[in-house]
Amino acid sequence: MPTQAAGRVRLTGRIDVSLRQLRRWPLLYYWLPLIAWMVLIFWLSSQPKPFDLDESWQESLVGISGHILGYAGLSILWWRMLAARQSASAHWTRALAFFPTMLYAISDEYHQTFVPGRNGTPVDVLIDAAGAGLGLWLIHRWHGKQYRKSG
Repeated sequence: MPTQAAGRVRLTGRIDVSLRQLRRWPLLYYWLPLIAWMVLIFWLSSQPKPFDLDESWQESLVGISGHILGYAGLSILWWRMLAARQSASAHWTRALAFFPTMLYAISDEYHQTFVPGRNGTPVDVLIDAAGAGLGLWLIHRWHGKQYRKSG
């Protein structure tokens, strides 16, 4: 009777093989997650009032957290796609990933000015920038640890 650990190892091995096979199709492996994340952000910002909270600190906390997590994820996905496509330094790739993330943040805030009950503000763009910076900082930290382990 196989143990749980052996089952996990087999599952992990199958996932690794599947991901290696999926990398053969860059459009699916790199672009699809990025585009899906952008569609999710667009869809969420299209909702008149995304959460049924009173005008309070709770709504502010949920909104700020959503912006930070959404744009941290978007910057990581942009970095992931760019890092696979170019041979630039890690620093340059992170900087390059920041710009399309911010262009999307600005366009999304503009989009929100047309949604009833929503408004696009420069403050939200700054919060999005903080989220993008957080995502890219996490990539920097993770890659620094990976480099130290292999070196």
